[in-house]
Amino acid sequence: MTDSTGDGQAAGEARLTTREAARRLGVKPETVYAYVSRGQLGSRRDPAGRGSTFDPKEVDALVRRARREPPAGSDATQRISTGITLIEADRYWFRGVDAVELARSYPYEEVADWLWTGTRRPGLRFTAPAESLAAARRAVGALPGHSGSTDRLRVAAIAAAVADPLRFDLSREAVLGTARALIPTLVDALPVAVGPGAGRTAGCHDAGADGVAAGSGSRGEDGSGADTGSRADDGIAARLWARLTPRPPGAAALRALDLALSLLIDHDLAASTLAVRVAASARAHPYAVVSAGLGAMDGPLHGAASGLAHRMLTDVLERGSAAAVVSDHLRAGRGVPGLGHRLYPRQDPRAAALFAALDEVPDAAPALAAARGVTATTARHAASHANVDLALAALTVASGMRPDAGETVFAVARTAGWIAHALEEYEEPPLRMRPSGRYDGPRPPRPLP
Repeated sequence: MTDSTGDGQAAGEARLTTREAARRLGVKPETVYAYVSRGQLGSRRDPAGRGSTFDPKEVDALVRRARREPPAGSDATQRISTGITLIEADRYWFRGVDAVELARSYPYEEVADWLWTGTRRPGLRFTAPAESLAAARRAVGALPGHSGSTDRLRVAAIAAAVADPLRFDLSREAVLGTARALIPTLVDALPVAVGPGAGRTAGCHDAGADGVAAGSGSRGEDGSGADTGSRADDGIAARLWARLTPRPPGAAALRALDLALSLLIDHDLAASTLAVRVAASARAHPYAVVSAGLGAMDGPLHGAASGLAHRMLTDVLERGSAAAVVSDHLRAGRGVPGLGHRLYPRQDPRAAALFAALDEVPDAAPALAAARGVTATTARHAASHANVDLALAALTVASGMRPDAGETVFAVARTAGWIAHALEEYEEPPLRMRPSGRYDGPRPPRPLP
C-alpha cells in the first residue's frame, strides 16, 4: 500500500516530462499541449523552469480512454468525444465556462481565439492576407447579383484556399494561422451594403434586388475593390455590419451583433459541425473543412432558419398583427419559425441574452414587440419559447438588413467553432468517421440488367 501526496500522485512516482507523456500517449509533444488546452490533461510548471510536467496517473487514464475509441469501420459518429461545448439544463458552456457570460464579457475575436488556444489575448484583431482577400473578392464579385450570402461565403473560402499554397499544413500552429486569416477574409470579401439606410423602415429592403452592391467600392489595381465599409483595425462585428446594412451602427446595436457572433460560435454536434468533423477526419485542409460546414448549413432547417423568422417579423410589422401572421402560418400547414429548440426544453439561453442586448437598442423596439407578440400568441395553446433564430431575426429586422443576414452572421460566427472541432479531429486517428451502411437492397446474385 502506498501513501499519496496532496495532488493524488503516488509517493515516489515522478511526474512525467512533456516528452515522456507524449511517448506514453503515442503522440507528438505538441499534441500533449493540445490535450491541455482542451482540458483533457492537467499540467504543472517544472520548478526548475524546464517546461511542464504531468501526473502519470492522469496520462495513463487518458491512454485508457483513447483505447476505448471505436475501431475503424464502426459507427464512430455515435461516439465523438469533444471538450468544446456542453449543453445541459437550459444552459451551455464553452470549455466549462458559461458561454453567455463569455459572450457578454469579451469580443468575438477574443472568444474565438480562446476557444482554440485556451488563452485570451485582449485587443486581438484578425487580419485578412492581401493576396487571399484579393482572390476572394474577385471570385465573389464574379457571382450574379442575386447570389445569397452563403453562396458568397463558399466561393470566398474556395478562392482563399487556392491562394494559400500552405493550406495542406495541418500542424496546430498552421491551422490557427489559417483560422485567424480566413474569418476576416470571409467578411471582407463580402460586398459593402449600399442604399438609403438612415431613413428606412424596419423590415424594408429597398437598396436594389439584394440590398448590396456587387463589387461595390472603387477598384484597386488588383481588381479586388477597395474596402470602404470599415477600417482595418475594426473588429469583425464592425466590418460585418457594413456588409449587412447601410445604416450606421450605434454602439448598442454593434454590441448586439458582436454578442450574437460570440453566442453562435459553437453548439455541440449540429449538422454542419458533424460535416466538418467528417471532412477533418479525412484530413481535409481548414478551408475545405469550413466549406463542408457551409454546405451543410445551406438549408432551411439549419443556417437559413433565421431568414424565415425575419420574413415573419417583417410581415407582422407590415400587418400590425402577430396573431394574424401566426394564424396564416398554421393555416398553411407551416410551423411558426423561431420557436422551440430540442436541446432547450424551457428557454434558449442564446435568445434570452440577445433579446436582453436588443432591449438597449432604441431602433429595435418595434421588432422586439413583433417577436414577443409571436411568442405570446403561440403560448395561448401550448408552451413555447423563442429560440436564437427569432432573436437573430429581431436584430436583422431592426437594423434594416436583408432576410438572409442572419444566415451570414451564423456562418461567420460558426466558422470559429468549426475550426475548433477540426483541431480536435486532427488529433484523432484519421478516417475514423467511417460508419458502415446497413444494406437493404436486393440480395445478390442477380442477372445483368
